[in-house]
Amino acid sequence: RASIVLLQEVDRNTRRSGSVDQLARLRELTGYRGRFAKTIDYDGGEYGIAILSKWRIASTAYAPLTVTAVTTGTNTAYEARGAIIARIVSPYGIIRVVNTHLDASGSDTYRIEQAKTLVAVAKAQADSGFTLLGGDMNSEPSSRTIASIQQSGWTDLFEQCGSGEPNSFPADKPVKRIDYLFGQGGLRCNRARILDTQASDHRPVLFEVVPSRRD
Repeated sequence: RASIVLLQEVDRNTRRSGSVDQLARLRELTGYRGRFAKTIDYDGGEYGIAILSKWRIASTAYAPLTVTAVTTGTNTAYEARGAIIARIVSPYGIIRVVNTHLDASGSDTYRIEQAKTLVAVAKAQADSGFTLLGGDMNSEPSSRTIASIQQSGWTDLFEQCGSGEPNSFPADKPVKRIDYLFGQGGLRCNRARILDTQASDHRPVLFEVVPSRRD
């Protein structure tokens, strides 16, 4: 019954997933709207990120998160990453949502570069109302990547209102917190918790976010 769902590692017509369009299947099962953004061509199909919403999605855009090493040709094995930006028409007005999946390699180097672009992209959306920035950051809370996002003015919403164990990965026995939702603008997080399910390799994180009260 979530109103908005941020999805990472989504396959569209790849051989490894039986040539299934995963977002189309999820839309069929839930009755939600959905938008997909390809980050790379993969295994005969496409691989990327997506957003599901029970409310109308007014528009979406895709922003690549480039890194210097790839631009200069020093790492041809790098897997491209990006962000999908959605404007969602909710009962509370327009909500801007930015969903991403940062680099999974051991070093923070790529993720810090990606985060710099990510917060610039997200800031451009925050002209009114509130903006949500979330996804699989592949970074623990003490990392420089998460610090750089918070130093840019984004509030870690689980820190604000979460209860219980914050770790979400791996799903069978979570030992890492790498999935986040950040907020900016006139919003209040009422509660957040990790859901105990192994439907994926990560456990989902559920947030209840509402507009701030206005006097």
